[in-house]
Amino acid sequence: MHDVSLPKDLLDRLEKRRGRLHVFDRIVPRQTALLVVDMQNIFVAQEGSLAVNHARSIVPNINRLAQELRAVDGHVIWVRTTLGPEGRKAWDMYFDNFVAKGQVDQRRAALSPGDPGHEFWRELDIKGEDLVVDKDRFSAFIEGASTLEDALRARSIDTILVAGTLTNICCESTARDAMMRDFRALMISDANAAQTDEDHLAGLSTFVQVFGDVIPTDEAIRMLREGHAP
Repeated sequence: MHDVSLPKDLLDRLEKRRGRLHVFDRIVPRQTALLVVDMQNIFVAQEGSLAVNHARSIVPNINRLAQELRAVDGHVIWVRTTLGPEGRKAWDMYFDNFVAKGQVDQRRAALSPGDPGHEFWRELDIKGEDLVVDKDRFSAFIEGASTLEDALRARSIDTILVAGTLTNICCESTARDAMMRDFRALMISDANAAQTDEDHLAGLSTFVQVFGDVIPTDEAIRMLREGHAP
């Protein structure tokens, strides 16, 4: 996983501005969901341009968090990118402008149901009681991108812990939009992965300034256990 920390000068500025470092000092487990974003074979298991260097290394922490959420009556939600060749799911704006022409069909196919690239990485601890949500944009909270927001509100969830890949793209986008939809959002620093340490820190550094908290796995587990205590 990424062996980096948020810059001290940034943390000092945040603490001075807020009067405290962290926005949230308590988690209510029954109102909390772990959102695991895009831990699919195309990003985790396969070689190629979309393989994320650090993605496999965060799997143990993701599994620890998932097991903890279940133990304290929380929720575990696996979010995956699901695209297609036509209509909205073709996402022409992205594929026509940000992907090399020779890779468009390959990437769309790998993110379509039935392709091995679309499947979750085999070492993830996914249980039958967990929820799986498909999205067709980087952020799962963009209107029409997924059913995630409805699922959270139906379960009275107001707090999300964001893990997965890539830190600075789908994870950050989803976490930022969660706050904009009035959810309490926390990104788990050692359960997110990007292509480089610099990309990882860039995503976390932007998010922590005005969108939510950034904490490690151990801290999240401590807060969950304290929130579950009688």
